[in-house]
Amino acid sequence: MNSVFKALSDPTRRRILQLLRERPMTAGQIAQHFDIAKPTLSAHFAVLREADLVESDKAGTSVTYSLKLSVLEDALLSFAETVGIGDHRGHKLKTSRRAR
Repeated sequence: MNSVFKALSDPTRRRILQLLRERPMTAGQIAQHFDIAKPTLSAHFAVLREADLVESDKAGTSVTYSLKLSVLEDALLSFAETVGIGDHRGHKLKTSRRAR
């Protein structure tokens, strides 16, 4: 779970995930959305792969990335359980209300 939240802590990586929600994209297609150096973008991809949020498929010299949404969902559900706002059995999220 720590690696997922580390990956999500950066706005560039969150934007990459948003782009991949639409469809799988090559590294070049993703790079068109950013004004950063390719080595820097490669480092972001490495963090996302390490967190298992994306998978990459290499065909020749082209790398296509796709979102692994189930990993993100699992991490968010685990976090919600950790702070006591849900459980793994699919029950409704519990909310607390302050007394007024």
